[in-house]
Parts: sequence; structure tokens; C-alpha cells
Amino acid sequence: MSLTTTQQPRSGDPETSARPVPTATLLQRFRPLFALIAEGAARREQDRTLPFDEVAALKEAGFGALRVPVEYGGAGATLRQLFTVLTELGAADSNLTQLWRGHFAYVEGTLLQPQSAHRDRWLFDIAAGAMIGNASSELAGASLHDIRTVLTASDRPDGPLTLSGTKYYSTGSLYADWIAGSALYDGERVGYAVRATAPGVERIDDWDGFGQRLTGSGTTHFEGVRVDPRNVRPYSPDAPSHVHAFFQLVLVAALAGITRAAAEDAAAFVRPRTRSYVNATTPLPREDPQVLEVLGELTGRAFAVGAAVLAAADALDHAFTRLRPEVLAHGEHQGQEAVLGADGGPEDREDAGEDGGRAAVDAADIAVSQAQLVAVEQSLRATADLFEVGGASATSTGRALDRHWRNARTISSHNPAMYKARSLGYWAVHGVREPLP
Repeated sequence: MSLTTTQQPRSGDPETSARPVPTATLLQRFRPLFALIAEGAARREQDRTLPFDEVAALKEAGFGALRVPVEYGGAGATLRQLFTVLTELGAADSNLTQLWRGHFAYVEGTLLQPQSAHRDRWLFDIAAGAMIGNASSELAGASLHDIRTVLTASDRPDGPLTLSGTKYYSTGSLYADWIAGSALYDGERVGYAVRATAPGVERIDDWDGFGQRLTGSGTTHFEGVRVDPRNVRPYSPDAPSHVHAFFQLVLVAALAGITRAAAEDAAAFVRPRTRSYVNATTPLPREDPQVLEVLGELTGRAFAVGAAVLAAADALDHAFTRLRPEVLAHGEHQGQEAVLGADGGPEDREDAGEDGGRAAVDAADIAVSQAQLVAVEQSLRATADLFEVGGASATSTGRALDRHWRNARTISSHNPAMYKARSLGYWAVHGVREPLP
């Protein structure tokens, strides 16, 4: 994939221009592929087979272009639509939802950039199938804020920038065409993007977690990698942005998918089963009221987590329209019209801009944190309770039902829920977000 296109975004009469794809159409497009992905999920887990073929199929189907505006060749999906699809993919294989996390976050960051030819080239490239992996975290420091990877300018005035350092938790980078992350440049933090196959880039599959084992979240080494200065972005921590909350909600969507898969797998296990317990009240498990009670609770937990994801996605959609009110004026991302319209119309535009954007981002952060608390509790409970319906035979390694709990526990360990609960408590008492340490 290359950033060499000279295409211009489509424009024209709004009545005749291409419209964003309806949610039902998106689901019809991807569900057959998701079904194929689900068929091989347990076997890939058992054999630790990295899903290169599945990622390639998703690229070919235009999955990575869901949020790219229609005029650039994408689907123009709203965030609610994106998270609906991500949850369904998570039910098929939660590894795939997580490994696309950095890609879609990079798309969000690109959408927030001012209009430019370089931004256009990125959007066209993504619409054509380019995938971006993430490489921001490092093990050398105490937190995500500690960075030792550096961008260095050449001694020559017209010389290239070079990137050197080591990243870990490089989720998705094994499968990606580009790798994006953070580095220090003249002592200041910046974002960068480099080709995944550029000289000096080494991607290592050494992620050894007991869950989400196929996300490619291992080590990436950069040694004197040339970086196009146009692919370096300033880091602006004080500017309002929904991207941080977006990162978190992708993980919540993966938990929603896992919870749904646990409920579906439990029901599929019970449906043909003829062996029951000595003290069961019916000869067939599928008629046992207590087994049915457990299955009903599993479906309720799946529904609760899925609903929490969509509620938080609506808050993110709201924040996006406040951060980029011009998307409607210029016809870009027409799918956002429904979000503004639902809020009442013209008066919402008055709340756009930095102040309105910051308030909307704060609200989205709160909503995503609330969704995370729901998702962590319900997913871990569901993935443990599913074994109540099957006895020892449900623990067969051939079924790989344990992968649901292991994957949910691993995802839930990202940004521990206890810290989210504390910040929500602060918000409940003081009416504002908790100050960062």
C-alpha cells in the first residue's frame, strides 16, 4: 500500500451522491465472512494459528474502510455502526476485534485532522485496503507515558528522519501494512507511521498471555527506520479528542462479543445433549428448568454488555460531531446526520467547537468507563457460568470453551476496572472528571 494517489474526494449534489451504507446492509455484507471466521476460531486457538488469512479476507471485504467517508471510497459508517460490527466480529473471534483496534483508532485520528492533500491520501489508501497496526507501549518505563523510542533528524538539512527503539504490546502490527505509535522528537512526544516492511523494522510474535493469544501483541524493534515527515503528528494532550475513549470501547466491544459467544456456545452444547445429572429434574438437559435458567442468564448478560457498547458508541458519535462540526457542512461522513438529528437539530451546532467538544468528550469518556464496568463483570461471570450447564464434558480441550474466560480475563486486565470505578465515583460526587495524577 502506498500514499501516492492523486485522487480527489467525490463531491456533488447531496441528492445524487453516494450515501453511507445502512447497518442492515453492513451486517449482510460481513456476516457470511464472520461465520467462516467463527468456524475456525476454536481450532486456531488450540493450534495457535495466527489469523493471517482471516485478516486478509477482512481487508478484501473493505472492513478497514468502515469509517472512511463515502466520498473517499469507504462505507461512511457511524461509530454506532462500527461498534455493532465489531461486536459481531468479537463473537466470531475476539482476537480479530482487538487486533483491528489500532487501525480504527488511527482512522479516527485521521478524520480529526484538518482537510489536506496528505489526509486525503491516507483516507484513499485505507479505503483501498491499507491496515495500520499499533506500537506505542514500552516495557522500559513505568507507564504508557514513558517513551524511549526516538525520532532523530539527519545532520543534513534535507536528510530523513529516522526512528529507533523497541515497542511491546504491538497489537495488530504482525498483520499490518503500516505501524503507528509514539516517539520522542527533540524531547517532545509525537506520533509516527512507518511501513511495516520498511528496512529496520522487526516484528516478533512473542506475546505470551494466556488469552487473546492471536492478536500479534508482541515486540517490534525499530532500528534507523526512515520516516516521512508528513507521517509525523504532534501530540496535543490538552486538545479534546475522543480517540482515547475509542481505544477503550473497542476492548469493551470484544468483551461483548465474547459474552455473546459464550451464551451461544452454551446453548449449542445443551441443545443435542442427552446425558444428564442423577439429581436433575428432567431426563434431557434442554428441558431442565435449572439449566434453562443458566442459559437465560447468559443471554441477559450478553444483552446487557451489547447494549452498554451501543450506548457508549452513541456518546462517541456525539463527541465526534462536536469535534468536527464541519463534517456535515462539507458532506463528509454523512452518516453523522442521524446523530445530530436525534439530538434536536440546529441548536446542537452552537455547542460545537473546542468547549462543546471537550464536554462531549468528557461525557463519552464517562459512558465508556461505565460500559467497561458492565462488560468486565458480566463477561467474566458469563464465561465462568457457561460450565454450569455441561458438567465435566464441557471442559474438554476439544471444545475450547475455556478460551472465552481466558480471553475475557485478558482483555479485562487492560486498564483495570477498579480505576474506572474510582474515577466514576469521583464524577458521581463532584460532577466533573477526576483530575489525572
